[in-house]
Amino acid sequence: MNPPVVTVTRRLPEPVEAELREHFDARLNARDTPLGPDALREALESSDALLCTVTDRLDATVLSAPPVRARILANYGVGFNHIDLAAARALGLVVTNTPGVLTEATAELGITLMLMVSRRTGEGERELRTGRWTGWRPTHLVGRGLSGKTLGIVGMGRIGRAVAGMAARGLGMRVIYVTRSPGPEDDALGSRAASLDELLSQSDVVSLHAPATPETRHLIDAAALGRMKRDAILINTARGDLVDESALARALTEGRIAGAGLDVYEQEPRVHPQLIGLENVVLLPHLGSATESARIAMGRRALENLRAFLAGGEPADVVAQP
Repeated sequence: MNPPVVTVTRRLPEPVEAELREHFDARLNARDTPLGPDALREALESSDALLCTVTDRLDATVLSAPPVRARILANYGVGFNHIDLAAARALGLVVTNTPGVLTEATAELGITLMLMVSRRTGEGERELRTGRWTGWRPTHLVGRGLSGKTLGIVGMGRIGRAVAGMAARGLGMRVIYVTRSPGPEDDALGSRAASLDELLSQSDVVSLHAPATPETRHLIDAAALGRMKRDAILINTARGDLVDESALARALTEGRIAGAGLDVYEQEPRVHPQLIGLENVVLLPHLGSATESARIAMGRRALENLRAFLAGGEPADVVAQP
């Protein structure tokens, strides 16, 4: 029998691509350019499976009008808001993701952004690289420490809990949180649950770890930003949809909050032009899971889901099925 055909929409770490070639007729994306709607539709019609990523807009237009050959969308990543799950179900597709394996990497980046914004390191590097640094002086780029400050976690899933642990144990921060489904471990670090209004008004750092859903779109809007402290900072390593970027740019420009650190954006890879020109915001190009070990583990988790399903079994990480 011929091996199943798997279309892989982006380049993956070489060890993962090697394993895909070993087990499947893997059709790899040598140019590593995002596939448009027509190419995604063609892949669904000509492949048994699609190994997709966050850059693939698998909306109702692409996932329409059966029949298709594909039976599974194995998503490379935890978030799946780029996939219309209802349309996938209607088309008879199983959808999986890769939870757990990128938790530490993304949490570390959240802590990195907190430190960069609070200690103004982005401003300092830009000053040095452009030849504007004139030497040490007592009042130069004075930032804020995080020890003893209050961290507000919005969404205490795996990554939110990891950030809370790193911040409490490593930085001596107090933690309050908002979550839909409290776990028994959420208060283990002396943290406590709060309402969103209380969290916004009391936190020195607000860090977002909620999923992107219709209910969480623009969770942080002008009103929410207005409830934050003027010296507070906002961190987003979750999904760009959670933040109204126009409202955030206004709040930063007008000094209604002190700073922000962003790794994700509403219209990736486009970044709101007003944010790019601001000194009090750190902007990273979606690096949350970008460690070698995490990216390889994500690929292998997607591969495990594919192998289980295409062998007639049940994948471990199903998020939708017909």
